[in-house]
Amino acid sequence: MRLLEKLFRPRPPIRDPEGLADFVDAQSAFIAQKGIYEYSRARAGHYAKVLFAEEGFAKSVERARWQAFPLGLAMVGEMVEGVLRPHVGAERRAVHHGTVLIVLSVFDRYPVPPSIGEAGWQDARRELEHRLDLAGGHAPKRVMDIPNPLAESYFAMMPIHEKLRGRDFDTTRNYLRVSLCNIHDEFVARADVAALRKALITGEAA
Repeated sequence: MRLLEKLFRPRPPIRDPEGLADFVDAQSAFIAQKGIYEYSRARAGHYAKVLFAEEGFAKSVERARWQAFPLGLAMVGEMVEGVLRPHVGAERRAVHHGTVLIVLSVFDRYPVPPSIGEAGWQDARRELEHRLDLAGGHAPKRVMDIPNPLAESYFAMMPIHEKLRGRDFDTTRNYLRVSLCNIHDEFVARADVAALRKALITGEAA
């Protein structure tokens, strides 16, 4: 009974910067990593277990998931800001700025991945901040359209030789779109928009 209660217990509302950061962190990691693992397993077929046990391939997967994490942060961050924007009125800039700070704070939770290196990791942070700034300068996109500008970069990160990828780009892009729509639905269901708006406007995100 306790197991069933745990499984079906509603997830807590997201009402403060810490809760929002944890949500962004978990969902960004999920959307970035799940696609890499599932695509690699699908391409390897019956040899997936053997392939993942190889040290060289394991290192390639590790590098790919850290490369993809900032893309996940960019997509989830833009989605969050798009959900909040209709509810913030004249405080749009403050809320956008607060959202960017939260997303960047998630990035900063992690030490430099050895597979990326200091210079590459700092470049990824600057690019993430740039993407988030651009997202705040136009009308919110449909959630399913948010991954489109990043899908090609994400697909290129797959730890499978490009000659073996075939015509899988559309499948990968659709994975990102469906996954982000599901993340959006969870955020809408859990977000305490009024509380988040107040926290972001008052600068608690900093």
